[in-house]
Amino acid sequence: MQLIGQYDSPFVRRVGIALTLYELPFEHLPWAGFGDVDRIARVNPLRRVPTLVMDDGQVLVDSAAILDCLDDMVGPGRALIAATGPDRREALRVCALAAGVADKAVSLVYEGAFRDAPAEIWVSRCRAQVLETLALLDRQRAERPAEGWFGPGLTHADVMLATMLRFVSEALPAAVAFVDYPALAAHSAHCEALPVFKTVSQPFSLTPPKP
Repeated sequence: MQLIGQYDSPFVRRVGIALTLYELPFEHLPWAGFGDVDRIARVNPLRRVPTLVMDDGQVLVDSAAILDCLDDMVGPGRALIAATGPDRREALRVCALAAGVADKAVSLVYEGAFRDAPAEIWVSRCRAQVLETLALLDRQRAERPAEGWFGPGLTHADVMLATMLRFVSEALPAAVAFVDYPALAAHSAHCEALPVFKTVSQPFSLTPPKP
């Protein structure tokens, strides 16, 4: 398999972490979403990362869909999410909220980088979505004192939450102060200290497309 995308994307990183934990062999192609857009387009016309090229040539897009496929490959006994029931719904809920924050953070980064005059109404809306959802997740994480959201083991919820937090802290350092979210800060610190997070890692950098 080939995983296309750079690990400064929280979505690419969550897939890379899952592949590593599942011990599924893969080649990482660190193509940038802007600098390598022509190469990405030849594989994925959406020109988005992560893109996963399967061994049979099938191309998967969207991190949630990719993880669903990987979970099916390794089976419910190894999957980083409950197969059914309340724990599965809770994990999907947390993943959706964390992914939503990451999406809005990306919007804020692009708005500041690619517009001479950012649209203030859009910036204000995105910032409110980021900060209020972080506050909600912080309160809920504080109610779960274990190392992970569901206990000592990693789940997709833990990984998505942590990769989002790393991205937000690096991409929006002036907009988000993690001293305001102590439970999330502790979650991030715990995950980032794990070997797999150290291995599947890349500092955030933005390379705008050439005119």
